[in-house]
Amino acid sequence: MEALHKGKYVLRLATQQSEIKAAQKLRFSSFRAGQSGEMIDRDRFDDTCQHVLIHHAQSNELVCCFRMMSLSCGQDIDQSYSAQFYDLSALKSFPAPMLEIGRFCIKSGRSDPNIVRLAWSALTGFVDKKNVELLFGCSSFTGLNAAKYHEAFGYLHQNHLAPTGWAPLRKAQDIIPLYAEGHISDQYKFNNNNTIPPLLRAYLSMGGWVSDHAVVDQDLDSLHVFTGLIVKSVPRSRAKSLRSLNSPLKS
Repeated sequence: MEALHKGKYVLRLATQQSEIKAAQKLRFSSFRAGQSGEMIDRDRFDDTCQHVLIHHAQSNELVCCFRMMSLSCGQDIDQSYSAQFYDLSALKSFPAPMLEIGRFCIKSGRSDPNIVRLAWSALTGFVDKKNVELLFGCSSFTGLNAAKYHEAFGYLHQNHLAPTGWAPLRKAQDIIPLYAEGHISDQYKFNNNNTIPPLLRAYLSMGGWVSDHAVVDQDLDSLHVFTGLIVKSVPRSRAKSLRSLNSPLKS
């Protein structure tokens, strides 16, 4: 496939097992730091996903990765990673192609916003090519200390809960309900000290929504919320900006 460039970075799909293994190593350092063993994060979903890699162009250092699972419509939703943790029966009636984004991670110390911009530009090309109408996945908050994310969870509950017709229901046993105590200003999302993960911030800025609870994931030492984005709800100006690069992801 043709690589996609932005600034100092280059994005492409993994085509070799060694490239997927490199992504799995980066995922381990992001989601399983402190665990012992093979230093590889992998599961059964890796074999049915496409893996996206972002490298620093000059050093060829892998700085970001994520995986994508394409579903033909809502009838396939139970095949997704997210369906392990959430009752997604409401989405089974979704009539159009869907794309699950998973294991999104950025290497520690790499905070350049161009990395996320490049990822979303590529995803926009893939969405256009495949006529995807719903993006979804699990957005992870690092660690199991829910108190650390009290304000973030309150902000999400107050401003970004899923529409009733598509809302995920509770399935996992160990969950944390999202709720707000008092009003949390919408300016919270612009606060550099907020604890909302970069990928989730991007979803929200385009009209994304979340489940009304977080799942406690002991395996990945994280709290995650189901996140969805109806493609048609993305503001036209934002979509135009994301399409500004000329080399979209190809399957």
